[in-house]
Amino acid sequence: QVQLVESGVGLAQPGGSLRLSCTASGSSFSIYTMGWYRQAPGNQRELVAIINTDGSTNYTDSVKGRFTISLDNAGNTVYLQMNNLKPEDTAVYYCNSVGRGYAVWGQGTQVTVSS
Repeated sequence: QVQLVESGVGLAQPGGSLRLSCTASGSSFSIYTMGWYRQAPGNQRELVAIINTDGSTNYTDSVKGRFTISLDNAGNTVYLQMNNLKPEDTAVYYCNSVGRGYAVWGQGTQVTVSS
């Protein structure tokens, strides 16, 4: 059974930066993709960024050029570096991992961008 644990400080001023991390753990699992989604109050959960184990990435248009998703060398920790944050980035951010025989979510991390 694969579990995801998220970490990161979730409060920043507009124009500031935050970094979220998420580590997958379990026994004998093979990861295909890891990604970050977010859900603001009253909105549906949306994809923010996703990374495949070959390093290819995809971002939603609103974060391109500001957010960077990356994997550690072991391939089981995903990071989301968020720069030039905007108030509209405020949401609960969820880590996601899809692999052989599983798809799991992290517990969610509140990110608030406010002056």
